[in-house]
Amino acid sequence: MSLVMAEEKQNIVQVINDYGRRLFGFIRNRVNTTEDAEDILQEIWYQLSSRPDGETIESISGWLYSVARNKITDSYRKKKNESLETYSINDEEEWHLPDFLITESADPEIEELRKLFREELTEALEELPENQRNVFVWNELEDITLQEIAEKENENLKTIISRKRYAVKHLRSRLENLYNDFLNY
Repeated sequence: MSLVMAEEKQNIVQVINDYGRRLFGFIRNRVNTTEDAEDILQEIWYQLSSRPDGETIESISGWLYSVARNKITDSYRKKKNESLETYSINDEEEWHLPDFLITESADPEIEELRKLFREELTEALEELPENQRNVFVWNELEDITLQEIAEKENENLKTIISRKRYAVKHLRSRLENLYNDFLNY
């Protein structure tokens, strides 16, 4: 280890000792969890230690708090994207129909099942609030994307996703026995 590297390492240890507790408090007051604050602080120390050789920082305090603010902002942006993903429809909440209910068939028994399923689906859809029913019908039966529905209805995408989720949940519950019978057919 060269003398410059040893000196640099000693300087970083000194900065951590001098600013660690206050910087952590600053970050912790601006994020939701202690773990998030610890992660951000760790990223700051890493960024400090991985600066290119010869790069000087005129005001270490200013630099640390500036980097902290940027990391906190990045954290909120990341959380916002993650939280939107939690509102998305996952496999459990998607609507999957057995293939024989979708494709044409000459089999009269399958046609009778298809007719019964359509009747039950129509009845179950009528039980939904209008806004949930519309989102489900537009998305699943008319192939309009959730984003397009949000724009059409002048609503937040998360609201539309939530409506779809509630509709699917109701339909799954309401049609579960019939659906299972079809899957076992």
